[in-house]
Amino acid sequence: MKLIQFGAGNIGRSFIGSLFSRAGWEVVFVDAVQSLVSLLNEKRCYTVVIKREGREDEKREIGPVRAVFSANTEEVAREIADCDLLSTSVGRDNLPEIMPLIAADLMVRQASKPLDIIIAENARDAKEIFIKGISDLLPGINLPLENLLGLVETSIGKMVPLSRKEDLEEDPLRLYAEEYETLIVDKNAFHNGPPLIHGLVSVEYIEAWVDRKLFIHNLGHAATAYIGYQLNKNVITISDALRLSEVEEAAHSAMNAAADALSLEYSGSYTREELAHHIDDLILRFRNSSLGDTVYRVGRDIRRKLSASDRIVGPMLLCARKNIDFTPIARVFIAALKFKATDPVGNPFPADAAFHSIQISGRTAQEILASPKLITALSGLDNTTPEKQKVLETLKRIENEEEEGTKENK
Repeated sequence: MKLIQFGAGNIGRSFIGSLFSRAGWEVVFVDAVQSLVSLLNEKRCYTVVIKREGREDEKREIGPVRAVFSANTEEVAREIADCDLLSTSVGRDNLPEIMPLIAADLMVRQASKPLDIIIAENARDAKEIFIKGISDLLPGINLPLENLLGLVETSIGKMVPLSRKEDLEEDPLRLYAEEYETLIVDKNAFHNGPPLIHGLVSVEYIEAWVDRKLFIHNLGHAATAYIGYQLNKNVITISDALRLSEVEEAAHSAMNAAADALSLEYSGSYTREELAHHIDDLILRFRNSSLGDTVYRVGRDIRRKLSASDRIVGPMLLCARKNIDFTPIARVFIAALKFKATDPVGNPFPADAAFHSIQISGRTAQEILASPKLITALSGLDNTTPEKQKVLETLKRIENEEEEGTKENK
């Protein structure tokens, strides 16, 4: 069995590639970084170091694997032609780059076996992006797109920290990751049936699990990073941030508010009690100091994380629809506007530097929230629905309260 994995980055190698290679599949990576492709072809394997709190690391050699440079379209086409499954983890914004390669294969295989694609992107709209992108590239195809393509959405919960400079210098292919290895996939999206491999879990209603990942896991992570930075700008790691009792309380409160709303929205997929256990497990995993995950990595890319359907605004809108108090989540939003953590050498994430210098232009969080045009551009929030209006009013209230508290403390 053969898997084509678009993206040989952190998730592509430490999670998807590792899962399938250990199950005995042939794994072929397709990546846009020539040096990475060359290294994978030279070594034919790579190491994933599993970091466990209070226990010895486990080194896993993943292989044999090989790789193809994405610019070599003819070679990519040959590899896709006889694959059993394709997977992507290239980032939502990079999906359009790989669609011409997939579309070319679909033109060839019109009368043969459909192609299933595992979309390992943690994006709520990834399936729609694929449908539109592929459809635009195949205007004259003879069969309906759904007959040729199985678009399998996923919930990706594995945490993989950024590699340190010294680690990359020692072994550019080595990755560090947590032990968690559950790949949740949409059971009904496969044409050829879900692969029977350890760690892959098929569910009936994937939307519930995608939202659980974004609105609990990602929200809790963001709360830890943003509130942690707000309280102590010298905190480096997520595990250290959680040592501050106010941070753990803030993360718990935000995740619990989202869980209240999710259990009402998706009552057929999980119970409130099950979500409570999930939250406790996540906090335990966030506390894994051996992973060394940083506040910078978790909090960076502010604008994307404050967008309309992502980890903070998304659960606030759901809470508003379900009449759940989302004040703890609103506090995370306010803290995110003030987040300016840097990498180990003191550099801000480029998109965040632009966010603060161009989009905000020195405005305070209060001034941003008072500007309808700016807040709508940032998070899609306006007065067009009762839920959006309620979120806006709550954000302004929380920011005013925090401003007053700051003045009193002075």
